[in-house]
Amino acid sequence: MPSDSLRSGLTPPDSAPTTRTVAPLHALWRPGVGMAMWVEGDTADLPAPLRDALTGRRFRSDIPVIDDAGHRQFVRAATLGVASAVAVLDASRSVPVCGDVRWYRYLLDGVRTFVASGAVAPSVMQIAGEWLLRWVAIPTPSWRSWHAVAVGSAPDALLHNGSDAALDDFIAELVDHESRAALGRSTARLGQPRPASPVVRALLPGTDSGAPCSPERLAAAAGGWSRWNSGAPRDDRSLILRLHEPEYDDLAESQWDDAWDDDSFGMPTRAEVAADARWRLQVCRRSIDGQVEPVAPHRLDAHELDELTTALATAVREFPELGRADPDRGSLDFLLPTEVAEELFTTGAAALGAAGIPVLLPRTIAEVRPGLTLRALAPPGGGAPAAMVGLREIREFEWRLALGDSTDAITLTDADLDELSGQKGDLVRVRGVWVRAEGAALSRAAAFVTAQRALASSEPPADFGELFGLVTGQSDKLPVPVTRVEGLSWLDDVADGGSLRPEPVTPPAVLEADLRPYQQRGLDWLVHLSTLGVGGVLADDMGLGKTLQVIALECHERTVAGADLDGAESGGAESDGAESDAAAKPGPTLVVCPMSLVGNWAREFARFAPTLRVAIHHGPSRSAGAAFTAIRDAADVIVTTFAIAARDHEMLSVRPWHRIVVDEAQHVKNVNTIAAKAIRSIPAARRLALTGTPVENRLEDLRAVIDLVNPGLLGSASVFRARYAEPIERDRDPAALRRLSAITRPFILRREKTDPAIAADLPEKADFAVRANLTVEQAALYRAIIDELMVALRDKQQRTLRRRNVLAALTRLKQVCNHPAHYLADGTELVRDGEHRSGKVELLADIVSTVADEGDRALVFTQFAAFGELLSAWLSEQFGTQIPLLHGGLGRTERDRLVADFQSESGPPLMLATLKAGGTGLNLTAANHVVHVDRWWNPAVEDQATDRAYRIGQNQKVSVYRFVCVGTIEERIDDMIAKKRELSRLTVAAGENWVSDLADDELFELFRLRDEAVSE
Repeated sequence: MPSDSLRSGLTPPDSAPTTRTVAPLHALWRPGVGMAMWVEGDTADLPAPLRDALTGRRFRSDIPVIDDAGHRQFVRAATLGVASAVAVLDASRSVPVCGDVRWYRYLLDGVRTFVASGAVAPSVMQIAGEWLLRWVAIPTPSWRSWHAVAVGSAPDALLHNGSDAALDDFIAELVDHESRAALGRSTARLGQPRPASPVVRALLPGTDSGAPCSPERLAAAAGGWSRWNSGAPRDDRSLILRLHEPEYDDLAESQWDDAWDDDSFGMPTRAEVAADARWRLQVCRRSIDGQVEPVAPHRLDAHELDELTTALATAVREFPELGRADPDRGSLDFLLPTEVAEELFTTGAAALGAAGIPVLLPRTIAEVRPGLTLRALAPPGGGAPAAMVGLREIREFEWRLALGDSTDAITLTDADLDELSGQKGDLVRVRGVWVRAEGAALSRAAAFVTAQRALASSEPPADFGELFGLVTGQSDKLPVPVTRVEGLSWLDDVADGGSLRPEPVTPPAVLEADLRPYQQRGLDWLVHLSTLGVGGVLADDMGLGKTLQVIALECHERTVAGADLDGAESGGAESDGAESDAAAKPGPTLVVCPMSLVGNWAREFARFAPTLRVAIHHGPSRSAGAAFTAIRDAADVIVTTFAIAARDHEMLSVRPWHRIVVDEAQHVKNVNTIAAKAIRSIPAARRLALTGTPVENRLEDLRAVIDLVNPGLLGSASVFRARYAEPIERDRDPAALRRLSAITRPFILRREKTDPAIAADLPEKADFAVRANLTVEQAALYRAIIDELMVALRDKQQRTLRRRNVLAALTRLKQVCNHPAHYLADGTELVRDGEHRSGKVELLADIVSTVADEGDRALVFTQFAAFGELLSAWLSEQFGTQIPLLHGGLGRTERDRLVADFQSESGPPLMLATLKAGGTGLNLTAANHVVHVDRWWNPAVEDQATDRAYRIGQNQKVSVYRFVCVGTIEERIDDMIAKKRELSRLTVAAGENWVSDLADDELFELFRLRDEAVSE
């Protein structure tokens, strides 16, 4: 739209001359004649562009004009056709001209916009009985609106000298001329058009618009084009809403006080000003050239105003929060409070968009993902934090808040936090810029940092468990994630990559073994943990060399300490030798393990590290008092058992140990046992747990092992159960499993035999499910037990003994499945009159005899020592040699002898062992067949037993046989074990106790004997 200056009247030529800054050229369109142009004065006074455009024109026509006073005067003008008029109007763009010329130029620009958008069409019209072919504008709402504004706001001088009809005629001429001109310009790109129809040719530039054919044909064309024009799609004039930021000056801090010089009210804070701000939701429509323009209500006709208000009513219905907006008296815009603007960002824009009302949000609003930074405080006295620190040195830190997680993200200052403290919601103003963080994350994070800084001055530092939970993002306290950790040493690595980054170490020269690649990585990891003073869990599968990796660690530390001492002495340092030795040489390590493994530890140290001084603290003649102190001072490693650690707890706790190594750490998973409490309270600088089964029955097992080496890391038992155990065990929640993995991953190193890097070092393993049938005798006993149990369950007087009765029946059913003599304990023979009384024993005899005939050896596991004794006696008779039984009642010396005999070349063809006594810690690679005669509820226990033979050092294919009596409780146990293995190796059932909680009908279905159970 031209400005109000365009409404100036026409100046007659005889007016008194005045100082002018514009070219003295005037124009007036005369319908049927053309554009009349005249100059006040001489044409030589015109600027060069206009003078050139009017060269050759003769100003010889006297035309009447009416001035501002209403007087008619005559001016001498030149008359131009539409093409020449357009050329002069274009030439006037570079020079100042009068208002009438600018107004005609405005009409030209508007027409060109519609032509460029394609809003024109051919037409046939009859004027004074003459047929003409012309281009006309399609009467879309946009055209009608523009035309109404153009005519309605024309300068009075033009209306007085022509009327609306003159403007309509000029606009129509411009549409036809510009359409033809556009076609002419397109020939360079599209080529010269050559239409066959004379009607179409008459629409091209440079052609006569007169009738090119018969009136009948023109009438037909007129009707067709009219119908086509009327069906043209409406242009896009739908409602568009555009949001603008609040408008107020962003004053510097030094100017803030001066801006509020009225003492009659208190000076507002920046937060208060931001809270009272109003966001303008501007009502807009799209112009013909595609631009989004604000709506001016006074320039809309009644039809358009009705359409627009209907659309606004739809907007309020789809996004009711608009009803809370303040009105703007000068427009249809909505003035939104900040909380309504937040809703617009969150849900309103999507809801309005779904209703066909686009919302344009300001690009200046930065979408931020705030991140917390943990930064180490400078040590007292100045300086930088240590490059490598342990648990005790990472307690002092501070919180910082950044607008993003990149290294160049803006870190907020205390002033920024103060500004944020009074703002709530997603949209907040920081440093004069509006930013948005979903869920009010920025406001909540600022409040968190402010609160943490306040607590830091009044409360003790966070413990390690709390700090590590914050670093890994697993703490419930965090409003936003921790994205950076600075100056907290190894915690930086954990925060960055989720795990530790150990540096490779050179295998110690005194270690008489070649470490496999995965064992070398284990040594690197153990050395790194030791350097940090952090506890760890080495949870490699059974048989992958956990003992060897610990021995390598001990050798490394004592080799490095010795090298440091040599370096100090060669450097000529003058110091007390004893003090230097105490400072550099590690103290002794205490290894706590089951009694069955004491001998194995002693043999492994003697084999792989003969230079280390190893002492055994076990047996009734073990040292005490001063004698033990002397042994401790002279030893590098002392090996003891769980039971002795509990009995001699006071003596073992007199001085801190360099390290405590707890082998088969799953044995102290019950934190309430005497042994578990004793081991946890023995002071040590470092703690290391070894276990092939960090989870046996429940996730609480994992918490107990982690808590043994890093107390408090996973919280209390109740917190752990609510946060991890129940969601994973009950609901199999993958998110909870990810959280647990994130917080435990740095402290657990677990490699499995199925790992590609390890599988190449192990022989092939084959698993076989051997299904046995019950004999008639077994079936009869089985049914009798079930009948007896059902009677007991129906007896109300025995309700209090229900759990005991169920568990007792379960044990008896397993015994019956093994052999009637096992259940009856009557001393009868396993085989009667040449007939087997048990399907299992018959299959076992067949397997072990085949193994012996082929020159192989077998391990046979049972959970019942009594059944093992029955098998040992009978098999010894069958093979003509003593078949040993390894059970918990044997002393260490006898156990070591049995193992050594079996491993020797002349050893027996098979060995019997109970799961408890022979299932862990032993190296029995002489056997390449493993038989599980009866099944235990926990697959991890069976796998540990199998790993006595299937381990590093085994060179033969290992065959594993698992016996199951079909149609019995054992078959249901086998199904349950298969399901346990599916749960990512995390066992969810708590041993056998769950059986006693079943209803009576469920118990019967579990225990009952199927038809397929009996072979006869």
